[in-house]
Amino acid sequence: MVTVLAHPSLAENRRALRAYVGMVVFLGAWGMTFASLFFSYAVIRVESATWPPDGAAPLPLALPALNTVLLGLSSFTMHRCLSSLRAGRPGLRWLFWTIALGAGFLALQLVVWKALHDRGLRADSGQYGSIFYTLTIFHALHVACGLIALLAIAPRVARGRFASGNTTAVRTCGMFWHFVDAVWVVTFVTVYLL
Repeated sequence: MVTVLAHPSLAENRRALRAYVGMVVFLGAWGMTFASLFFSYAVIRVESATWPPDGAAPLPLALPALNTVLLGLSSFTMHRCLSSLRAGRPGLRWLFWTIALGAGFLALQLVVWKALHDRGLRADSGQYGSIFYTLTIFHALHVACGLIALLAIAPRVARGRFASGNTTAVRTCGMFWHFVDAVWVVTFVTVYLL
């Protein structure tokens, strides 16, 4: 069965453009916020005699690397969801996988934080712990916000609301999701690898 998509009206195109520009501005503002956190991290690290400080619990690499894979896959599934909807096909299973991968990311983050906390790395254990938890928790909060947005559009995706080709809500959620994923890659490289 071939689905014929109706051409969007001029008003729909304007709404879509406003939503796109609004999301770009929003992501630019959040990008500057994350940039300021990374700049603070760099200043603290450069001014420290040793990094990580002597006696600090070593950061794990395997679970954060797995988290990087999970978020990378979630960007792929989010892209597939939007592509499916634009082609007039159901995108719910792709959206489901995006949500599941994002939830898996948060679950693994909790495991990492608990393990580090149990080994003595706490937010109040000095600059090292403070900046680590600030960066990773701030990012996790954004993942949680992204999941809430995806869960909010899921019922409309399930009902075929976007089959008409007007995928603005899914597109803007996808933009936010890709942003969160990209910020994690920078966080992973900066905090865990460098």
